[in-house]
Amino acid sequence: MDLAARRTQGGIVLGLHRQRSAEVVNLTTCLVLHSTLVSLFTPLRDLLRRLQCLRREGSVIANLLDSGPDLLLRTDASLTLSDRLALTEFARAHALPRVAWAHGKDEPEPIAVLRPPTTTLSGIAVTPPPGAFLQASACGEVAIITAVLAALPSKGRIAELYAGCGSLTFALARKARVAAWEGDVASASALRSAANNAGLAGRIEVTQRDLARQPLQANELTAFATVVLDPPFAGAVAQVRNIAAAKIPVVIYASCNPATLSRDARTLRQVGYRLASTQPIDQFLWSEELESVSTFVIA
Repeated sequence: MDLAARRTQGGIVLGLHRQRSAEVVNLTTCLVLHSTLVSLFTPLRDLLRRLQCLRREGSVIANLLDSGPDLLLRTDASLTLSDRLALTEFARAHALPRVAWAHGKDEPEPIAVLRPPTTTLSGIAVTPPPGAFLQASACGEVAIITAVLAALPSKGRIAELYAGCGSLTFALARKARVAAWEGDVASASALRSAANNAGLAGRIEVTQRDLARQPLQANELTAFATVVLDPPFAGAVAQVRNIAAAKIPVVIYASCNPATLSRDARTLRQVGYRLASTQPIDQFLWSEELESVSTFVIA
């Protein structure tokens, strides 16, 4: 859940931006959100109304972990002591494992941690950083993992790019050794800690690296039989160019943007790859967004 918050003369508006507009549409319910998160709408408005750190605009991000809703609040002013106390009381009142806060785009600061904020990814306990990227739904995550595993070759090392906290990593590691790269420092650290705690340090190697600014070069990829990538909405134009140059036998591309997938697929096709399979996954209900898992093999 990622909601915009705005203080107005009429009170707190909490919801989504209207399409192609700065206006925030107030939400009172949401049919695609888990009921646990929807139940926080009204108390969140009351909390935000009382916070001095929200002068005009902010955001509320929540991941529904196995241990409960993990909340990250971003505001346009600094926290006061009364704000800290209010956030801590909110966590207690609504059984939240953790509440974190950040000023604007700064790094989040934990305000209240009442119990470990953990979730399970393919059977492995992970502590994601506040506001971490996770798949939109549990059933969507399962569908993506199923499609990726079905496309894997029978043997060979796997390079996983844009690994996040391990949504795919631990499932991949059941099949082969995985070298995982992730740009976000906190997410890479969470993935590494989870792998180490699960005794998978020899099976999973994690490297923090910004693949948009420093994509893996072709010579770094040639040791792998398969590349699995799940890039952000903008795709992976520079990274795919190097994957194409390396001519990795199998490329499995999870995408949430058909337009950038098409662009990157064109790069692969130009050097001899063919589309072996594709699986559309509608995990963003009632929206035009479409997830997909596409497999490319070198001719």
